[in-house]
Amino acid sequence: MQHPYKTPLWKIFLRNILTSKINIFALSIVCISCLIALCAATGILANQWDVSISDSHTPPSLQHICGTDILGRSVLDKLIKGTEVAMSTGFFVATLSIIIGVVLGVLAGYFGGIVDTCVVWLYSTITSIPNIMLLLSLTFILGKGIVAIYISLGVTMWVGICRLIRGEVIKHKNREYILAASAIGASHFRKLWYHLLPNIWHIIIIQFALIFQVAIKSEVMLSYLGLGIQNSPSWGTMIDEAKTELIRGIWWPFTFATLAMFLIVLAFNLLSDTLRDTLDPKLKKK
Repeated sequence: MQHPYKTPLWKIFLRNILTSKINIFALSIVCISCLIALCAATGILANQWDVSISDSHTPPSLQHICGTDILGRSVLDKLIKGTEVAMSTGFFVATLSIIIGVVLGVLAGYFGGIVDTCVVWLYSTITSIPNIMLLLSLTFILGKGIVAIYISLGVTMWVGICRLIRGEVIKHKNREYILAASAIGASHFRKLWYHLLPNIWHIIIIQFALIFQVAIKSEVMLSYLGLGIQNSPSWGTMIDEAKTELIRGIWWPFTFATLAMFLIVLAFNLLSDTLRDTLDPKLKKK
């Protein structure tokens, strides 16, 4: 029989997923959202979202599942394009934040001294500025559009993981396996890439999932305020356009956009908890 500690982490993760109905639901939501986003990006789905298909504000029916908006456009098609925006934002922002946070955190924790002082000063300065004010300032500077959203969110969401990585590297760099690598003449790059990083991968993976859903919520917020993407549907712009229609009893654009954001954020939160239970060595020892 295979020793339990030799079981690959991905098998443990799948086992934790498949033994919980809630986790199966969360994974299904994420996979379906990714598939919808890919189909929308390639033009397979919702490639004519801006074309009027019926009368203004047609309620949900068998013909139009999610109804139509004020211009007679399909709310379902706008939701699909909004899913593309949300998933792409989550992916690119999380990737950019992870790269910045991990690089700066590893350098600060490993080398210390002036490098550590500069990195700590940098993230302390960023955290001293209210996040919403920093985001608004960056979007005003960079302009409206999806690329501006990627950059503005990516350069403001790396602080948390930078702190975590810095602390972990400080804790690991004086352990026996690093000292042994130094004794045999290993370079700084080799010690960082082959010895330190494999021991902090669990933090990186968990933080990626957490930043992903925070980025989605932030994009919705910026789009709601009119600082998000232009010339393409977003759940934030859909909510902004629909808020005044609720008074007139037109509930479907607001409801479906809010429900879509709620489901994807909930799914990523549930999967983040499962990832933490699987990958965090402190929890596995309990």
